[in-house]
Amino acid sequence: MSRISVLLLFCITTLGFGQSPDTTKLIRDKSIIALPVAFRFPETGWGGGVAATSSWSWGKDSSWAKPSQASIGLTYTQNKQILAFLPFNVFFGNNKYYLNADIGWFKYNFFYYGIGENRVPEERYDVKFPRVRFLASRQVSKNLYAGLRVNYEAYDVYNQAEDGELIGNTINGSDFSRTSAIGPSILLDTRDKVFYPRKGIFGEVNILPSLKAFGADRTFTQATIDVSHYQSLHERLVLASNFYNVFSFGDDVPFSQLAQLGGPKKMRGTYQGFFRDKNASLLQAELRWEVWKFIGLVGFGSMGFLGDSDNFLRMDLPKFTYGAGLRISTKNSLNLRIDYGLSPYGSGNFYATVGEAF
Repeated sequence: MSRISVLLLFCITTLGFGQSPDTTKLIRDKSIIALPVAFRFPETGWGGGVAATSSWSWGKDSSWAKPSQASIGLTYTQNKQILAFLPFNVFFGNNKYYLNADIGWFKYNFFYYGIGENRVPEERYDVKFPRVRFLASRQVSKNLYAGLRVNYEAYDVYNQAEDGELIGNTINGSDFSRTSAIGPSILLDTRDKVFYPRKGIFGEVNILPSLKAFGADRTFTQATIDVSHYQSLHERLVLASNFYNVFSFGDDVPFSQLAQLGGPKKMRGTYQGFFRDKNASLLQAELRWEVWKFIGLVGFGSMGFLGDSDNFLRMDLPKFTYGAGLRISTKNSLNLRIDYGLSPYGSGNFYATVGEAF
C-alpha cells in the first residue's frame, strides 16, 4: 500500500491582491492559500487541522524586489499526535537581507529502516522534539549572501519496536539526542523568480559544528551543499535540477541527524529517511511543462549515493526514484504540487503540498 507522505488537501481558498508599490503600506501583492486538512494513516488513525501559506512583497521595497513566503500549520490525530510548524523565506530591504527558517514542534511516529546498506525490517518508533533551523544572511554582492545558520533539535525517542535495532541501544541517539549547531552559510541566488524560476541558480553551502558549548550533548560537524539550476527549454518548458550533498565528520552523530534521502523534496518516491548514512549525495532533475493556463505537468527522477567514514561515497551502489506530478498555479506562481513517486524499494508515495520540491 502506498504511503501518503504529507497532508491531503480537502479544500483550498486563495485570496490574491495585485498592487503597485506603495511605501505607505507595510505589505503589498498579498496572496493567501488556506488549507483545511484531513487524513488517515494506519499509524495515526484519523487526523485533521489547518494550514495556511502566504506570499507577499514589502510596501517599501521596489517592484523588482523578491517576494517573501511563510506557512503555518497545526494538526492533531486520533492517537494524540501533534504537528506544529512555521517555515518561512523572507527577503526585505530590496533583497539586501534574507531570512529562512523551519521551526516546529512534533509529537509523532516515524519509521527506521537501517543505516547505510544495512537494511532492517521496518521499525516504528515514537518521538517528541522541537526543531529550529534558522538562517540570517546579508547581501554582500548582487547575487551573493553571507550569513549564519542555527540548527537545534532535542530528539526524545520512545516506544521503539520490540526486538528492533533501535531498542537495543546500539544505535547512536536511539533513546535521546540534542543537537545544537551554529555555523557560516554562503548563498548564491541568480533566479529570475523565487517560486517558479525559469532560469538561474539558487544554492547554499554551510558548515555546522554541533558542540557541547552550544548546548548539544554530542559533538560532530556537518557540511551541506545544496544547489539548484533552472533552464528554460521553451516558452512553456523548464528543466530544473538539484545537486544535494551532506557530509558528516565525527564519530558521535545520532541516527536522527544522519544524512537522509527520501521524502517530498529530496528523492521523492521513497520514505524520508529510508536511506540514511553519515554522507549522502543526490542528483535529481525535473521537466516542468506548463500545459494550459494554470495547469502544469512534471516528470522527475533522482539518483543518490550513501557513504560513511570508511567509504566516503559508495558509487557502486546507486539508489533510484522517479515519478510524475500535477501543478496548479496560484498568484506569484506559488504552485500547488501533487506528485506520485516510485522506486524499486517498495510501493509508491503520494505527495500533496505547496511549492516546488526545489
